[in-house]
Amino acid sequence: MTPHELPLKYPKGRELLGGDLLAQCLKALGVGVAFGLHGGHLDAFLVGCVDIGIELIDTRHETAAVQAAEGYAKENQFPIYHSVFCNGIPGLATAFADRSPIFCLTSSPPLRDAETNTLQGFHDQIVLAKPITKFCHCVTNVGEIPRLASLAWRTASTGAPGPVLLDIPIDILFTPVETSSVAWGSLTSPPVSPPGPDLAAIDQVLHLLQTATRPAIIVGTGSLSATHEITTFATSTGTPIFHTPKFSTAIPSHHPFHAGSASALALLPASHQPSPDLILLLGARTGFLLGGRSGSILPTHGCTMVQIDTDGSEIGRSSHIHVGIVSDIKLAVAALNARISTPFRAPEKWIRAALSLKAWRAPHNEAESVLDKGSGHLHPYHAVKKVFQSLPRDAVVCIDGGEASGWALQLLAEAQASLSMVCTGYLGFLGNGWGYSLGAAVARRDVLVVNVQGDGSAGFHVAELDTYAKFGLRVLTVVVNNGVWGMSAAGQEMIFGGVMEARPAAGLRRETRYDVVAEGFGVTGVLVDATREEYAAASPTAERRKSFMELGYRDEERGKKALESVGAAVDEIVHGMGPGLIDLRVSERPFHDVTKAMVGATDDPDVIVVPYYDNLPRPYYKTTKVEHERADSGSGGVSGDGTVDAK
Repeated sequence: MTPHELPLKYPKGRELLGGDLLAQCLKALGVGVAFGLHGGHLDAFLVGCVDIGIELIDTRHETAAVQAAEGYAKENQFPIYHSVFCNGIPGLATAFADRSPIFCLTSSPPLRDAETNTLQGFHDQIVLAKPITKFCHCVTNVGEIPRLASLAWRTASTGAPGPVLLDIPIDILFTPVETSSVAWGSLTSPPVSPPGPDLAAIDQVLHLLQTATRPAIIVGTGSLSATHEITTFATSTGTPIFHTPKFSTAIPSHHPFHAGSASALALLPASHQPSPDLILLLGARTGFLLGGRSGSILPTHGCTMVQIDTDGSEIGRSSHIHVGIVSDIKLAVAALNARISTPFRAPEKWIRAALSLKAWRAPHNEAESVLDKGSGHLHPYHAVKKVFQSLPRDAVVCIDGGEASGWALQLLAEAQASLSMVCTGYLGFLGNGWGYSLGAAVARRDVLVVNVQGDGSAGFHVAELDTYAKFGLRVLTVVVNNGVWGMSAAGQEMIFGGVMEARPAAGLRRETRYDVVAEGFGVTGVLVDATREEYAAASPTAERRKSFMELGYRDEERGKKALESVGAAVDEIVHGMGPGLIDLRVSERPFHDVTKAMVGATDDPDVIVVPYYDNLPRPYYKTTKVEHERADSGSGGVSGDGTVDAK
């Protein structure tokens, strides 16, 4: 046995198969959990996982399994996803777009059965996976499993992270292993050292920071492992730390320089306050989650932009970057800390202004009635705010949906979460929050995971409630239920409201009871509905809970009692120590301010409204109403070249 070989554990009562070899290789690489569904193709691997001590978390859908692997990976751990391939494609697409390092394992028919229309053999899985993975390969020899597993692993976890896939045909997984012919590759080699920064560029960044009067840090998924270094730098220099809406990283919400979501930076120009004059992007990607090219979050002028990322193609992708550094974030910020020769600090006025954004609450929403006067339902702002205020400190918050996610992001600071994730990601996939919450709950069994859903996104993978119950996970699902596809209905109302009554493909059913669905899966379900007499469990055998009408003092207003029932529902599930769901009925109005901004509705005749993207100018000259009237009256006309002649 050579020094770089892996000592293998031989199973009792059977031969060592390819599936055993794969499981033991992954265990050696650090895998502790595998998410997926059973498939007979994978039995040799699944049995090998049990023998070697890899925990198997089986879900109700393959896509949710990939999403669970993503959620688990956000906790700085590396999971495996295994299952039938095609159902997992949506999850792989999201993982690739969101740079999530997950290892996908699939199987396929025996090699001899190629092109025979056999089960799961119609599509070439490698061809399908190629555009949405960093690396994918079909293993055709059992002895090559260690080498290729190591190659895939290092590809996923180095540079710009992302998903990788190995397809191992069933005959390879069930083939006995001949140890003398195994190619070990770099399986037992030490981890690859991440890239370090150019120190001359680090000194340039320090000079820019020393001369800035309004510096800010924006962290993203790429800075997950650099929490200590970033907080040390922020504390010593007085630089506020913002996080992308996508991912808050592990920087404690109560840290004195934690300034909240970078979305709040849009409040500065809106309130006629100066924006940052220097932004340090640390593992944070530009794009729609940071306001696109609008300048609302990342100023388009008067601001020096510094971007550090392991992926050089992300640096300057959307706009001009003054200094770009390809480096591991931890190493780069450690170098910044080490090379500060002369102490400096941002002006106190700026520090106070930036940190105050975290406490900002929309005055118009705060002033609006708790209950909608028309429908009688809770205002979504006040309802979500009460949910977050009722949570234990340091929960993990996963946010899904359209309008629901807008309210949740706006009020995120109320939750005092240890970690937050916007699960829809760069592809806008609804329903991802079910899997993200599952993965986070498996990775962090000691904390409460809050799965915030709209009633639209809730329908995608609601069966994962069964998975939460099966593994006894502390996941509180809150369905912010307004009875419509909220963002879609809002967009159609703003664009077509004065023209037509139809709101195509935007309706949902108020009659749907998500709390009843939860009870069917053995999960505590609670309905909070200010228009109903009783706040009660769906289960007829459950002890009757108080209605919101009975909570608080008799002379208190109805709205306050409804909010108290929200707090009571959260408290009941939190103290139950298991999974639970709150069907939180809210009004479909008002529309969220972010939705209004994204839709961009306008009456300007020279603008083409492009909902959810930047509007466009009309690509031709549009004559005004006055010019048309002149042309019709004979006082002027339109010449052959398209210009207007006025007499």
